[in-house]
Amino acid sequence: MASSDLRAELDCSICLNIYTDPVMLECGHNFCRVCIDRAFDTQEGSGDYFCPQCRAEFRERPSPHRNITLRNITQRFLSAPQDSEKSGIFCTYCIHSYVPAVKSCLHCEASLCDDHLRVHSKSPEHVLCDPTTTPENRKCPVHKKILKYYCTKDSTCICVSCSLTGEHRGHQVETLQEASTKKKKKLTNNLQKLITKREKTEEIVRSLQEYRGRVQGKADHEVEGVTALFRDLRRRLEDLEKRVLGEISRQTEWIVPAVDELIQELELKMEKLSRRMHHFEELCATTDPLTVLRESDAGDLGNTEDEDDDDDDRVYRDQLLYDRGELDLSVASRMFRTGMFDIITGIMGATGGIYIQKAGDLLLDGDTAHTDVSISHDGKTVSRSGRSQFRPYPSERFSNYYQVLGNRIFPSGRHYWEVDVQKSNNWRIGMCYDSLLRGGGDSLIGCNDVSWGLVRRGKEYSVIHDKGYIELPDNIPDGRVRVYLDYEAGQISFYMGAPLRHLHTFTATFTEPLYAVLGVWHACISLS
Repeated sequence: MASSDLRAELDCSICLNIYTDPVMLECGHNFCRVCIDRAFDTQEGSGDYFCPQCRAEFRERPSPHRNITLRNITQRFLSAPQDSEKSGIFCTYCIHSYVPAVKSCLHCEASLCDDHLRVHSKSPEHVLCDPTTTPENRKCPVHKKILKYYCTKDSTCICVSCSLTGEHRGHQVETLQEASTKKKKKLTNNLQKLITKREKTEEIVRSLQEYRGRVQGKADHEVEGVTALFRDLRRRLEDLEKRVLGEISRQTEWIVPAVDELIQELELKMEKLSRRMHHFEELCATTDPLTVLRESDAGDLGNTEDEDDDDDDRVYRDQLLYDRGELDLSVASRMFRTGMFDIITGIMGATGGIYIQKAGDLLLDGDTAHTDVSISHDGKTVSRSGRSQFRPYPSERFSNYYQVLGNRIFPSGRHYWEVDVQKSNNWRIGMCYDSLLRGGGDSLIGCNDVSWGLVRRGKEYSVIHDKGYIELPDNIPDGRVRVYLDYEAGQISFYMGAPLRHLHTFTATFTEPLYAVLGVWHACISLS
C-alpha cells in the first residue's frame, strides 16, 4: 500500500505517468518538463499562463526550475524492485493460495514468500535475488551454474566453471558487483553528459521560444496597428468624400436654381409668343380684307417691344452666367488632392515605417516660456508680446531668447507635429533634450549639441545643429512646417508647404527624451 501511495505521488498530472525530468513552478506543483512546455505552448495564444493543476496565473511565461530531489526519488523508485503482486510472481510453496513472493532462489529455481524465506536454506549455493519468473536466465547455459563473474575481455557474465576450465580461462574477470559498480559509474558519467547536452538543448529551445514570443508579440502589435490604420484611413476617406461631394453639391445648388428660374420665365414667354404666332397665322390665312385690317387696328403688331425684351433676356442671361459661373471642378479637385496628401503623409509618413502618429495633444509649456512672449489660452500659439508678462523665473524658463518648450515628452517611437508659420518671417522651430540650457548664448535653438532646428530670417531659411548652419534654397513654399521624429532611427526631418516639401533630415543617436521647442521674434506661430 505504501509503495502504491508513493507511486501515485510520482505521477505527472498532465501525462499521468511517472515524472520524466521533473520541474517545479512557483506555485509548488511539479510536472514533466516536456509536458509543462507543451501546456504553456497551447496557452501562449491567449496571452495568459496558469498552472494546469491549481490554475495559479502568471503574468509572463514561467521558467520552471529542475526539481533535483524529485528526480532522484523517481530514479530510485524506478530502480527499486517492483511489487511482486503487480508483477504476478507468487510463492512456489504456497500451493493453496496466491501469496506474493519477496525473493527467488536461483539454486532451487523457486520463489519464496516471507514465511518460506525464513525457513529457507542459508547455505552459499542458495543465491537469493529479486522475484523472477526466469531464474534460468541467471545461470550459465553451458555449466548450469549461477552467473557470479564478468569477463572483461568478452564482456559477458560467466560462472565459476567458465573462469576455471571453460573458454574464459585465463581472462580477466570481476565479480558481478564490481563490474556492475564500474558500469554504473560509466553510465552515470554518460548520464551527466546527456543531462548537460539536454540542458543546452533546452536553453536553445527556450531562447527560440522567447524569440518566437517576441516575433509574435510584435506581429500582434503591428496587426493591431495596421487594423487601426485602415479603420482610420476608411474614416478619413469617407470624410474627404463627403467634403468633395459637398463642394460639388454647393456649387450646383448655387447655379442650378437661378438657371431653373430663368428657364421657367423664358418658357412662359415662349408660350405667350406661341399664342401670338398662332393668332398671326390665323390672320394670314383669313381671306376677308376687312377682318385683317380691323385686327391690325385693334392689336399692336409692332416688334420694337419684342426686340427690347430679347435684349433684356440676353442681358439677364449673360449676367446670370457671369454671376454664377460654370461648375468650378478645380476647387473640388484641389480639395481632393490636398485631402489625399494629408491622409497619405499623416498616416504613412515621410520617414518610412507603417504608422507615424501625429502628436495632436502637443501644447506649449508656459513654465518654460520667456517672459516677453505670450501663450494663447488654448496653449497652441506663441507670439512676441513686446512687454514682459511678469512671470516668475523658475529654473526651466528661457531667459535670453524668446523660446518655449512643448509639454509632451518623446522618449521613443515615430511622431510628427506641425506649426503654422504664415504670420511670421522670423522664427526657429526644432527639437531638443530637456538638458538644453535656459540662459546664455548656448540656449538658442541649434547653437548647441542638444537641439536641432529650422530657422527663418526674412526670406532666408537654414537648418542648424551645434552652431553648424546649412543654408537652404530660396524657393521654399510658405505654409506649415511639419517636423518628423523617428527616435529609434535617430532622425529629425523638416518639411514645409502644401504639398509638403522635404527640407532636411538630421541623423543622430538620441541619448535622452526629446521635446518640441519653438522660438518667435516677430508676430506669432501656432501649433496645428
